Amino acid sequence: MTDVAFDRAVADPAPVQPASRPNLDKGFNPLTMILFFGILAAGLLFVAYSIYVDVNATGTRVTTYLPYILLFVALLIALGFEFVNGFHDTANAVATVIYTHSLPAEVAVMWSGFFNFLGVLLSSGAVAFGIVSLLPVELILQVGSSAGFAMVFALLIAAILWNLGTWFFGLPASSSHTLIGSIIGVGVANAVMRGRDGTSGVDWSKATEIGYALLLSPLFGFICAAVLLLVLKFIVRNPALYAAPEGNKAPPLWIRGLLIATCTGVSFAHGSNDGQKGMGLIMLILIGTVPTAYALNRALPESQVAQFQKTSDAASRVIAAKGAGHSIIGDPRPAVTQYIALHQINEGTYPSLAVLVKDVGDQVAKYGTLNKVPAEAVGNTRNDMYMTSEAIRFLMKDKENDLNKEEIATLNAYKGSLDAATKFIPNWVKIAVAIALGLGTMIGWKRIVVTVGEKIGKSHLTYAQGASAELVAAATIGAADVFGLPVSTTHVLSSGVAGTMAANGSGLQWSTIRNLLMAWVLTLPCAIMLSATLYVIFSRIF
Repeated sequence: MTDVAFDRAVADPAPVQPASRPNLDKGFNPLTMILFFGILAAGLLFVAYSIYVDVNATGTRVTTYLPYILLFVALLIALGFEFVNGFHDTANAVATVIYTHSLPAEVAVMWSGFFNFLGVLLSSGAVAFGIVSLLPVELILQVGSSAGFAMVFALLIAAILWNLGTWFFGLPASSSHTLIGSIIGVGVANAVMRGRDGTSGVDWSKATEIGYALLLSPLFGFICAAVLLLVLKFIVRNPALYAAPEGNKAPPLWIRGLLIATCTGVSFAHGSNDGQKGMGLIMLILIGTVPTAYALNRALPESQVAQFQKTSDAASRVIAAKGAGHSIIGDPRPAVTQYIALHQINEGTYPSLAVLVKDVGDQVAKYGTLNKVPAEAVGNTRNDMYMTSEAIRFLMKDKENDLNKEEIATLNAYKGSLDAATKFIPNWVKIAVAIALGLGTMIGWKRIVVTVGEKIGKSHLTYAQGASAELVAAATIGAADVFGLPVSTTHVLSSGVAGTMAANGSGLQWSTIRNLLMAWVLTLPCAIMLSATLYVIFSRIF
């Protein structure tokens, strides 16, 4: 086809059968519902059995069931967060394949749910504790206390409430930003309740990154998807790709394969990334309620414990050298905790950290392996390891640390040994989160999918528009994982669809765009206020 003919065909396509709305109202087969509740019940039983086995392996005698009741409630709330998380982020994967008739709605949702499930199971767990590290250190160290439970309940319930509210109105908000806003709210409330400036309870560098992401993600998605569509029009001269589907007609095989591939990739990446946030919080709950079984990685092989001693000795020498000429009397922990909270090096930072590193090394050497640490000492050993790891993490980022490359490498190796002992995810936790996220993906998808597919642009989504928006979303997830960027694929995909509509001259439904932008702008402040309020309330109840 000549360029002139192509331009005419795109601008004034021949009359065709209008695109039909995909069938989104197909009811559930009773067998499907039985299977759903069967999987749910099996998952809960598996969780209960796994906890029983893990606790029984430590030889701990159960004298009261109150911690286990609190644990059960907290786990239900944490898994509920992952379940609701699936409501929102299904649209990232399936909206384009459904509205381009690449897959029937029920098949697309099941396909996405399965790859979300698989993504969680095969995830590394590295992201899980990144969320936890945003929490106030004093609350993490006292996670088994009443303040710790107030923190966990407040941030999870606040995140669930905001996610449910935006889902109910069909607004695709970011679950990650909601959770981080909830964490910031708890940090602010905790600092104010302790008589400190509210800003001291928050990692504001991370909060600033998230704020920029909220502003830039929609612009990035809009511009990149629009440009990609225009590039496609220039390279691929096939008018059928830039018109709405004819009736229920599926797209050409190659673009259908591309859309299904990006749907699969986005689903898998969502599971492997977002699923880990729930894992980190569940581990925090387990550490607080059943420290004997989950505070330390008792499965760590003896070879790694021996390696820990080597990295500990090397790190101790580096830190002691930096603190030479200064000494401390008494407990080093308050000074280390203060440095973690304020990120300010003073004359007591290095000598206090040197003493703490030596104490941790002595504790591990005393018992030989982590599975021999007695129940009454597990919590203290874990807290010392966590504090040391966090102090080193901030020390690596501190421009005033005056460390050379060799010293940084030594401390990083030691931090890796500490994290191997304290930051681990049992397989049953991965399976439980995978089930919750997978089932949520299959249940609550429709509201957000309708918004993305029907309410952003004024015309039906074309094949090329769907492919452009989905490719940008998939590339964004890849970039976020590689570079650690706090972008929201929910924002990128929704704004990407808007960008393709604008580039195609299809027009935008501005009432929907305004509602989306309002929800995105309000996510952080509303989550902060919700969690802060709930934390104050729960602190007085527990």
